[in-house]
Amino acid sequence: MEAADGEEQHFAPPPIGDMNELLNPGQEENIQGQMEEFLGPHSEYNEEEEEKKYYRRKRLGVIKNVLAASFGAMIVYSVYVGLLQMQLILHYDTTYREVKYSNLGLEDIDRKMLMGINVTPIVGLLYTAVLIRFLGTKWMMFLASGIYALFVSTNYWERYYTLVPSAIAIGVAIVPFWASLGNYITRMAQLYYEYVNYEKEHVQEQKKLPKGACHSYIIVFHSIFNIIFHLSFVFAEFPMCLVLNRYLHDDKHTLYNVKFCGAKVSGVIPGFNTTVLTSLPRSMLLIQVESVLMGFAFLSMIIFLVLCGAAHRPTEEIDLRSIGWGNIFQLPFKHLRDYRLRLLCPFFIYSGFEILFAITGFSLTYGVCILGLKNLWLLVVVYGLSCSVFSSLSLLILRFPRWVCLMSGAVVHFILLVVLMAFSVQRKENQTYSEYMGPLLVITALWGLGSALNKTGLSTVIGMLYAEEKERLDFVYTIYRWWEAIAIFIVYLWSNMPMRAKLAILLATLLVASYCYWLMERRLAKDLRPRLPRIPRPRHKVIAFSLTHENFKYKHLLHMLQNAQN
Repeated sequence: MEAADGEEQHFAPPPIGDMNELLNPGQEENIQGQMEEFLGPHSEYNEEEEEKKYYRRKRLGVIKNVLAASFGAMIVYSVYVGLLQMQLILHYDTTYREVKYSNLGLEDIDRKMLMGINVTPIVGLLYTAVLIRFLGTKWMMFLASGIYALFVSTNYWERYYTLVPSAIAIGVAIVPFWASLGNYITRMAQLYYEYVNYEKEHVQEQKKLPKGACHSYIIVFHSIFNIIFHLSFVFAEFPMCLVLNRYLHDDKHTLYNVKFCGAKVSGVIPGFNTTVLTSLPRSMLLIQVESVLMGFAFLSMIIFLVLCGAAHRPTEEIDLRSIGWGNIFQLPFKHLRDYRLRLLCPFFIYSGFEILFAITGFSLTYGVCILGLKNLWLLVVVYGLSCSVFSSLSLLILRFPRWVCLMSGAVVHFILLVVLMAFSVQRKENQTYSEYMGPLLVITALWGLGSALNKTGLSTVIGMLYAEEKERLDFVYTIYRWWEAIAIFIVYLWSNMPMRAKLAILLATLLVASYCYWLMERRLAKDLRPRLPRIPRPRHKVIAFSLTHENFKYKHLLHMLQNAQN
């Protein structure tokens, strides 16, 4: 034991070979220098240049959003109009109804379906602003495009309980969809201005924009939107032109009992034959057409979902909702105190009158009645191309006063309405009317010119009047589209009136609208301040946490950080 205690304890020497490099003081300093060089500011990094690249990408994103919203709306509306037109022509034919759906009463279903589409938007003012604030502008457009896709899907199984509810859903979505689109395009113009002038103080502090600062961007973006959107009338005629036209009777059969066309007519086309199809289209062919339309409807939903960015920052979305749902419900009504909106209301109504008159009144009572049902697609295509091309004329507002666009469209429509009041044709047997093709196409193109100036001008004027009031845009565009929906409902009611009475109503509305617009511009020139309703300040919820065991450590860490800063 003593020998054992006296033995010296020997420890094994460290292995000879690779030593721990961190023990070398010189190499440790070298690594520390490399780390400082890596984490420190780079000599090649230019903060100003990187900032310019960042905002350049933001501006390209805004342009992408405008194009995506334009193409999405164009696809949605072309699918809707094309399917509805084909559906109504097929259901009008008595042979088609008796052979395929003898006990369903398709004619009665069509009447109720059109009633659902045209009547339901009347109550749109009650819920549109609430829906847009609750869902957000982008998600409102996506949801509305989904409802249009639902309408397409119900045509696979044509029954009362599928067609009528989907038509009512379309009527519910019309005003929110178009109000969201107008709000979205104007908001993109505001964002583009902010990304161009990101260095300015009022942009960095997110203050109200200077008066007239973003007007040029509003004009350009609304012009782009209308140029693309009006192509929907062209693409809507593809099912008619490529599929349905080969099954239609010639003019001698469909117009055999028609005596007068044009201004002397009461109703739409009195005496029009109730059998318009030479043979019934195959069910599989109709399913294929509806499947193609369904695919495009889904494409529009994907465009709105994936390619369209948000219209507001997350904090702005929270502020827009935080003013209280009761206030959001009331504010569209309160904005009617503004004399600018009140004086623009006749133009809103005329806008609804003229677009539906062009598609249903003029194209049927003048076009189809004289040229035949097989030429309907040609009239609508010419109208759509004319609207698309002449929408670019609204860019003249960049150089001329803003009233030039609206008043020019009003002058064109005034002349055409006077001409249409005197234009009537008496049909006779064994006589062709191809000589009227040229004049009717010219009138159609000129009406498209007036419609383009009207639609683009109205959207642009509203955007310019409220360019600095981004929290009011959804309310004013809701009022615009609601009055337009009221006008479309009135056109739906007057279908059996004499044509000269319809033209007189259009003419009187146009004159009143022009006079009211002149009054509005005169008051603005006198710098008469409008009466705007006060928008309440956002009320954010404040959540207080009690000092419990779970959050005590976070409270302790916060206290330590405050002490470290001091």
